[in-house]
Amino acid sequence: MSTTLISSPVDVLDRPSDKPFASAEQPQRHFDFAKMSGADRYRLMASTIMPRPIAWVVTRSPDSCINAAPYSFFNMFGSDRPVVALGILARPDAPKDTAANIRATGEFVVNLVPFSLVEAMNATCVEAPPEVDELDLAGLQTLPSVAVSPPRIAASPVAFECRRTHWLDTGPGQVMVVGEVLHAHYAQHVLTGDPERPRVDHAALDLVGRMHGASAYTRTRDLFDLDRPLWQDAQVTLTTAS
Repeated sequence: MSTTLISSPVDVLDRPSDKPFASAEQPQRHFDFAKMSGADRYRLMASTIMPRPIAWVVTRSPDSCINAAPYSFFNMFGSDRPVVALGILARPDAPKDTAANIRATGEFVVNLVPFSLVEAMNATCVEAPPEVDELDLAGLQTLPSVAVSPPRIAASPVAFECRRTHWLDTGPGQVMVVGEVLHAHYAQHVLTGDPERPRVDHAALDLVGRMHGASAYTRTRDLFDLDRPLWQDAQVTLTTAS
């Protein structure tokens, strides 16, 4: 016997196909990742786990050099404590500056990327030497942080000051960094409603996300609402297995 919860019907005209749900009838191909190269695994995973939010990470080295770079292996993983996580991939010759700086200092600032800043963000993707400040290259101004040494990007609508709580080596030169958000900075124009409990105006925020391939991005404009069903209110349909 199976139980089906139906909270509110979706207009069939909005469905991408006549068979919107996974079916055993659909042909599938199996990939044994243990037998594939890292590059081939990356191509499949990064082209399907999307869209991905972008963390524009600013760090400071022990000798005070500023580094900035975007990372799309990023997300929020809790609010009590408030934590975010970064996935930083390996570089053939040496650890990436972001990873080296976070390991040495334990501090970083995550800035979010609106559509208006994509060109500047892309400029900071360059593989510059550690002593080069990518924010200078991109012509970006900074503001001081409250609790950490790295500055935040002044033009970014949201910035999270973070302190490392966990460092996990996930592969040769590949790491996952978990950081606690100590302070958050929001541009006033992206906040709306009650000042005591403000909400975010997502249209004003206009963030971009990472997609497939080497250069594909998306804007967070194509939205729809889908209410989460409540057990006590949902229509329950019981079907008896034959």
